[in-house]
Amino acid sequence: MSQNASKALWGGRFSESTDAFVQAFTASVSFDQRLAAQDIQGSKAHATMLAAQGVLTTTERDAILNGLDQIAAEIESGALIWSVAREDVHMNIEARLIELIGDTGKKLHTGRSRNDQVATDIRLWLRATIDVIRAELTRLQAGLIDLAEREFDTVMPGFTHLQAAQPISFGHHMLAWNEMLHRDQERLTQCQTRLNECPLGSAALAGTSYPIDRHLSASLLGFRKPTENSLDSVSDRDFAIEFTSVASIAMMHLSRFSEELVNWNSTAWQFVDLPDRFCTGSSIMPQKKNPDVPELVRGKSGRVFGHLISLLTLMKGQPLAYNKDNQEDKEPIFDTAETLFHSLRAFADMVPAITVNRSVLKDAAINGFSTATDLADYLVRKGIAFRDAHEIVGRAVAQGVATQTDLAAMSLTTLQGFSAIIDADVYNVLTVEGSMASRDHYGGTAPNQVKAAILRARARLAAEDIDQ
Repeated sequence: MSQNASKALWGGRFSESTDAFVQAFTASVSFDQRLAAQDIQGSKAHATMLAAQGVLTTTERDAILNGLDQIAAEIESGALIWSVAREDVHMNIEARLIELIGDTGKKLHTGRSRNDQVATDIRLWLRATIDVIRAELTRLQAGLIDLAEREFDTVMPGFTHLQAAQPISFGHHMLAWNEMLHRDQERLTQCQTRLNECPLGSAALAGTSYPIDRHLSASLLGFRKPTENSLDSVSDRDFAIEFTSVASIAMMHLSRFSEELVNWNSTAWQFVDLPDRFCTGSSIMPQKKNPDVPELVRGKSGRVFGHLISLLTLMKGQPLAYNKDNQEDKEPIFDTAETLFHSLRAFADMVPAITVNRSVLKDAAINGFSTATDLADYLVRKGIAFRDAHEIVGRAVAQGVATQTDLAAMSLTTLQGFSAIIDADVYNVLTVEGSMASRDHYGGTAPNQVKAAILRARARLAAEDIDQ
C-alpha cells in the first residue's frame, strides 16, 4: 500500500516544512519500528481507559481497537510501508489509523504525548525482552550444572595469578561460573521489577486535564503500578542504564569464561576440546582449529560496555523533563539485548558439548606442586607453627623443582630430611585426590560437597524458572 509524505501531525504551529535533511536526520522510524507491537499494545490500553472514563464512546473505542488490530496484521505481513516523513513508530501507526478509520483515529492521542508513549513502549519491550534473556541464561546454567555433575570428581589445577595453586574439582569450577550467572539472574529480575511501572498518562511532562485513570492503564498493560511523578516518568532512563549495566556484568562474566575456554582449548593447555561446530579453521594453516565463539563473545563484551557508557553520557547533562537526546537511547538498548541474548545462546549450545581431557587436567595438577599447602597444613596439625611449616615446604618445593620431582613422588626419607615430624601418613594428603577430598565443607571442592552443591544449584534454578 502507498503512503505518501503528508503534513506532520504536529505541524499547525509551523510556517514552513521541515528541511528534507533534518527530517531524515531526526527520524527514528528506521530503528524504533521494532516497538510497533508495544506501541499498539499501549494504544489499545489507552483507548480502553479513555472509554472507561467517558472520554471516548464505546463505538469510538471499538473502531480504534479494530483499526489497531488491522495495522498489527499489516505490520506482521510486511504490507505496512514505514515513512520517514512520519518520523517514528508512533506517528506512523497513528497516521495509518487515521487513514483507516478517519477522524475517530485522531482522538486516540487524547490525554497522552509521545513522551509518555515512548517511555511506556520501551518499558514494555524491555520487560518482555528480559524474560527471553533470562530463559537463555537459565539454559546455560542448566548446561553448566550438567557438566559439573559429569565431572564432579575430575581433578584439575585451581589457579591464582594463572599459576597452579591447589587441586580442585572441574565440577567445582563449573559451579563457580554458575554462581556468576545466578547473580546475573538476580540482577535481571531486580531490574525488571524496577522498570515495571507505567508512565502512561504523564503526557508531555505535567500530566493531563482529562479525567484519566492511570491505575487502569497500568493494570491493562500488566504493570505493577503507575509511575509516581509525571516529570520523572517521561525523562527517566534509569531502567535503560540499569539494564545495560546488568548486561555489561553478564557479558563480563561470559568474557571471563571465554578467556578460560580459549586457553584451555589451546594446544599449549589441552584441558578441553570444543566441538568443531563452534570453531573455524585458518585460511592458510590447515592444522588450525580456532575457538571463534568464545573469542567473539569476549570481543562483544566491549561493545556492550560501550553502550553503557553511551547511555550514561546521554543522560548526564539533561535537565528535566524530556529532551530529543533520548531518541538515542533505543539503539544501545536494542543492540545490548541482542548481543547478550546471542552470546548466551551460543554458550548454552556449546557448553554441554565440551569434552574434558581428564588425564591432562590431572597431570597439570600434579606437575604444579599444587599439594604444597596440604603438606604445610599437615605439619601444622603435627604441632609446627604455620610460618615455620611454610618455610619447610618451600625448601621441599625448591628441591622438587631442581630434581623435577613432585612432592608425592619424594621418598619418606627425603621428606623427613626437611622435617623429622613427617610420617608415612603424609602421603594421604600429598596426592591430588587426597588434597581435593580434604576440602570437605560447605562450598568446598571435595567431590561429595560438589555433588551436594549440584543438588542445591538445580533446586535454585528450578525456583528461578518458576518465577519467570
